[in-house]
This record gives sequence, structure tokens and C-alpha cells, in this order.
Amino acid sequence: MDIKIAPSILSADFCNLQSELEAVRSADLVHVDVMDAHFVPNLTIGAPVVERIAQVSPLPLDVHLMIDSPDLFALDYAFENVENIAFHLAACHAPIRLARKIREKGIKACCALNPAMGLEGVLGILSEFDSVLIMSVEPGFGGQKFLASQLLKLSRLKKEAEDRGLDIKIEIDGGINKQTIGPACRAGADILVAGSAIYGEKDRARAIKELREIAERA
Repeated sequence: MDIKIAPSILSADFCNLQSELEAVRSADLVHVDVMDAHFVPNLTIGAPVVERIAQVSPLPLDVHLMIDSPDLFALDYAFENVENIAFHLAACHAPIRLARKIREKGIKACCALNPAMGLEGVLGILSEFDSVLIMSVEPGFGGQKFLASQLLKLSRLKKEAEDRGLDIKIEIDGGINKQTIGPACRAGADILVAGSAIYGEKDRARAIKELREIAERA
């Protein structure tokens, strides 16, 4: 099973971020949450910090934009070593145009869906994206409880992509841990974002290994 583990630095020690990045080098991606205190009720980091993270990270970045007007700002995050840029469909005015601009930069385009958002808005434009991010918590804060209701959405999306012959990766973010990663993989998740389940453990490499082993058995 070809799955990717993406530790979320939202749960990392921001005063020691470079060493926190080194501690998860056995993962596949580093998930970076950008929040603007408008689209979500929290404020994290902006483009200058993400650029520096991209420069020192041993892994490619998975940048998740939880911001208003991604149409205007998403390309500000198109740095070298950024593999993927996710923006929320609910915040975007022209998602097809933005996805194409991101892909023109050689970066994968991802459409993110809040828990309350159905698949209807994305199914008609699915071929414009490399991946879809299913939020399994309300976006804005780490450490929330996993919303099992999102597994049905995930499995429906996986089937739709397979039926249409689309090579779309499905990412899930929120409440992923040793109990929830198996069900998420069985529902069809390809990329699994985990914050406190990795950074809450003293041995981050071991935490990643255990999550990967559970995912591969699912």
C-alpha cells in the first residue's frame, strides 16, 4: 500500500523548528498549516516563515492554506521544496484557474473540504486537482477529536476517482492517531496528516514507524 505520512508542525515546538523538522525525516512530507485568523479562528505563520521552512526541511512541504482569498495569495507559497499546495474550496472564487496556476509552477494542486462541505462542489472539477484534502476535524486548531463521519465522504470520493480513472490522491487531516489511521486507510486515504500523534511522542521516528505499520496493515 503506497501511503504517505505527513507530520503536522502545528503540534511542533516552534522555538526549535529546525530540530523538529529533522526529528521527522523518516516521514514522507511535512504538513505546514497557514492560518489567517479570518477563514479560521487561529493565526499561525505566513510566507516568509514557510519559505525558510522549505529551505531547511529534509522533506518536501505539504502546505495547507486555511486563508481567505487563496486566489490572491496561494502563489506566494510556491517555493522550491513545496510539493503540494492545498486551498479550501469554500474560500476560493476561481478554483480551476488557481489549480492551473499552481500546477504551472510545478507544484501539485489540492482542494480542501471542511467537514460540513459535501463532495458536490468538487466532483465536477476533480480532474483539475492532484489531490483532495478531507478535513476530519473543524479546521483551525490541532488536537481535536477525529470525526468518523468523514470516512464515508472519503470512501465516496475514492470510488468516484477510481470509476473515472483519475489518479487523485486523497489526504485526510485531523485526529489521526494509532486508533484512527487504520479506518482512514481502509476508507481510501493515501496521505495521512498527524500532529500530536507524532509530535506528542518523545520518539518521533518510532511514532511515525508505528503509524506506518498500522496503515500498511489496513
